[in-house]
Amino acid sequence: MNTAAIHHQPESEFAYLYTSDKMHIRLRTGREDIKSVELLNGDPYQLEHSEWFNLTIPMEKYLSTTTHDYWTVETSAPFRRLSYAFKIEGMDGTMLFYGDHGFFPYQETTLKTASNYFKLPYFHEADRFKAPQWVKETIWYQIFPERFANGDPTNDPTGTLPWGSKAHPDRNDFFGGDLQGVLDHLDHLVDLGINGIYFCPIFQAASNHKYDTIDYFEIDSAFGDKVLFKKLVQECHKRGIRVMLDAVFNHMGDFSPQWQDVIKNGEQSAYANWFHIHKFPVTYTPTANFEFSDNITYDTFAFTPHMPKLNTANKEVQDYLLEIARYWIAEFDIDAWRLDVANEVDHRFWRKFHDVCTEAKPDIYILGEIWHSSQAWLQGDEFHGVMNYAFTDAILSYFVYKTISLSKLVSELNHQLMLYREQTNQIMFNVLDSHDTPRLLTIAQNDKELMKQVLAFTYLQKGVPCLYYGDEYAMDGAGDPDCRKCMIWESEQQDLDMYEFVKTLIAFRKKYQPLLSEGKLRWQEINEQTGLIDFAYEHEGKMIRSIFNTGQTPIYLEKETILFSTNMHSLDKNIIELAPYGFAVSVDNIERIEKNDLSGNKHSLVAGSRRLSNLSTEFSR
Repeated sequence: MNTAAIHHQPESEFAYLYTSDKMHIRLRTGREDIKSVELLNGDPYQLEHSEWFNLTIPMEKYLSTTTHDYWTVETSAPFRRLSYAFKIEGMDGTMLFYGDHGFFPYQETTLKTASNYFKLPYFHEADRFKAPQWVKETIWYQIFPERFANGDPTNDPTGTLPWGSKAHPDRNDFFGGDLQGVLDHLDHLVDLGINGIYFCPIFQAASNHKYDTIDYFEIDSAFGDKVLFKKLVQECHKRGIRVMLDAVFNHMGDFSPQWQDVIKNGEQSAYANWFHIHKFPVTYTPTANFEFSDNITYDTFAFTPHMPKLNTANKEVQDYLLEIARYWIAEFDIDAWRLDVANEVDHRFWRKFHDVCTEAKPDIYILGEIWHSSQAWLQGDEFHGVMNYAFTDAILSYFVYKTISLSKLVSELNHQLMLYREQTNQIMFNVLDSHDTPRLLTIAQNDKELMKQVLAFTYLQKGVPCLYYGDEYAMDGAGDPDCRKCMIWESEQQDLDMYEFVKTLIAFRKKYQPLLSEGKLRWQEINEQTGLIDFAYEHEGKMIRSIFNTGQTPIYLEKETILFSTNMHSLDKNIIELAPYGFAVSVDNIERIEKNDLSGNKHSLVAGSRRLSNLSTEFSR
């Protein structure tokens, strides 16, 4: 037994309250190294006289990576406190006790020693990670306001270009997009099935992207005003659409009054300690690329002199930013905050931010922009989710870039799911493209069938999907600023086939959301040679099964009730062909499947997958 590969951490993603009285416990072991794991658990004050360690609960081997297996179990405690440990049997026949003091031989003296057990001293509801229920049910739509629609030409900035007049916009171009344009097109979002809008920043700023904030308490004059924004939020809510604003609390714009005061007054400025300044006066050496400069005497976002970094450890800065957070919730009833460059702001500030926001609106959704593993921010006292780039990067790496194998894809997705609590996974923010990345169609080399397959695979995963504006019409675009093209509103230029596909996909996702959000993931079969991916989710007696053909040749499977598919053809009354780029999704009752399973296997879809492989081999000859 490889004990070095075995890991558990109390009060983390390995042991946490899922509901107020249900605890999820996980154990990590070496891949294919352990035969079985059982949980010993009971009240810490009843160990000696009740000997509850004699009643064990089998743990399920759930997900695996290339190096580890993860075992899971759900348990409860009548007195809301728990001691627990693991009974581990290795493939080599070794039997061990694993608890708070490590590994021991599995014997009575070990079992009766209270200090050997992990503990959750009390089920504190205040410490439980609480995921807003509505977020699980949301399909987000990201809007870059300057490029979505120009609804009011009277507020256009000087030099505004005609809508869509440049095929490839430059960094400093303005096209007049505004909040009135969003209001005018809300019915488009309703028809598409969208029930959440994620706005890039709308506060007063000098740039077209607005990530260089001048005044956090004002709507940018090129977008409209507060009266219009309040009306927009109200109209969204009437249509069942939630609203998320983008806040940039890592840095300010250099035209902000606070930074201008620092430039003017130097060390004597009332705002001198609002920033991370190393030397006065504040200076930098301009370079050919205005976004990046040399010899900067203060901390910035990246090397951008126009975005001086805020000192969020400063009490005055904290009070200022927390008032902003409270203001837009209380005055305009926004539903969520997306936090830019969230990983570069200190954790103490984000805990205060969390408390202010949840006091103002208990079911607020707090989303951090973090591109890497994010456990430190997802303990329940900072963010609810992050932009799940690490998860979707794995999808893109396999389907689009083809830089990883199918087994690596599955391993990486499983790894990401095991980094976080289950309620966290359910509301992670899954993006395939955004204002910061090339568009999906472009990286797919304009292959629309591949784009459809990637969208479908992502929408059938845990987490909440976000559609970048224009993807429903198959808009293209390379990296920033090309990914920020004007939305296509001319019907003759719109890809209506893609629109209908996305609309159908969103409707399917919303209809079966409980299965996808809360179901247990089952990888039925993956086949590196054929490109077959067969996976399912089980929840409350139902199963949703998805089969994807990511290979170059057709795959053949037995006919069943298919609810959603592309590139699928019936060959006869019993066989269907799934062409390359194709997928097929079905939903069934687990009890019915097991009853009709002639193989006698507990999970008939595993047997079904084997039959699928046999059929594929037979028909490909």
